[in-house]
Order: sequence, then C-alpha cells, then structure tokens
Amino acid sequence: MAAEKRAAFAEDEYWGRPVPGFGDPEARLVVVGLAPAAHGANRTGRMFTGDRSGDWLYRALHRAGFASQPESTHRGDGLELTDAWVTAPVRCAPPQNRPTSAERDACATWLGAELDLLDRARVYVALGAFGYRSTVEYLRARTDGSPSVKTPQFAHGLRVTLGAKTLFTSYHVSQQNTFTGRLTEEMLDEVFASAKDALR
Repeated sequence: MAAEKRAAFAEDEYWGRPVPGFGDPEARLVVVGLAPAAHGANRTGRMFTGDRSGDWLYRALHRAGFASQPESTHRGDGLELTDAWVTAPVRCAPPQNRPTSAERDACATWLGAELDLLDRARVYVALGAFGYRSTVEYLRARTDGSPSVKTPQFAHGLRVTLGAKTLFTSYHVSQQNTFTGRLTEEMLDEVFASAKDALR
C-alpha cells in the first residue's frame, strides 16, 4: 500500500510497514480501532495519525484529558497520551481500507500479546463492530468463565462487563460516520466520559 501515494503526500516517505500501538505503557484505558488508514497511519507510522479519523479521535482524547494536544500529524509532533493506549486489530493498511476477518485472525496473536503487556488496563473503548469483536474475543479468552457470557450485538454506546474489565463502544471515527452525522463529537465525548468515570 505504500507504493500507492496520494498526490498530496507524493513527497512523503510512507511508513509502509505494520503499525504498532501507541500511548502510555501504564495505560488503564485502551482504545481499539480497525486498521491503519492507507494515507494516515500507513504513511505516518502511528495509529490514527495524519488523517481525519485521527483528528476526531485525538481531539476527543484531549478533551477527556488523555492526550497532551488535540492533533496528531506525525510521529514527532510531541503528542503524548496519559493513561491511554491506542491500537487496532489489523496492523497493515488493507485494500480499500476494509480489513477482512482473515486479516483480523492473522493479527490476533499480535493484538493479544500487545494487550497482555498492558497489565494495568481495566477499561476498553472499541471503535466500530470490527474492533468490538476483536476486543470481546480477547477479553473472553483471558477472563475466567467469560467464554460462556453472551455479549450484545454491536451498537453505539454499549457498556459490557467481562470479568473485571469494562468495554464501551462507539461508532468508528471514519468519515463515513463523521461526515454523515451518524457520529457526532458530543456522542464520542459521552463515550470517553463514561470510560473515564469507570476508571475512577
């Protein structure tokens, strides 16, 4: 995907490799997205960085007190997260920005290993149904008795408890949702406010 550059970024050297998670290693809040955007994280090498989806996410994290600044433009822009970590189930930019279940399954061990290292994490925010399913599967596998717990179908604004962990859901911050008004900044703020309350 790094060979197919957008004209606006023709002079940029694209990251073009699997994109690692980003944030505070001591995070109690984990945000789980979808996959690196072809001209966002795939270009910059940092999750949700350099595109409009990231603009929405980091503004919300900043308003909630988890991010040091409201924008994320490149890896050296000074952004720091406090008590929060941002990741995705798929690490490479998928064709047409649409990851498949096969890609999710192929990356599942990497996501699981990453989340295992975040041993202080207590609250998760899944952005979209794809991130929701991946997070539920991870938490079920690591929580006693939870494989038998029935979880609701994805919808915006859910709160799901799996063992000692709490999972909140939001529509993804993609332009499909933000441009159409399906997801507003107020709706996203409410999700992060609920997540922050759960950490208290």
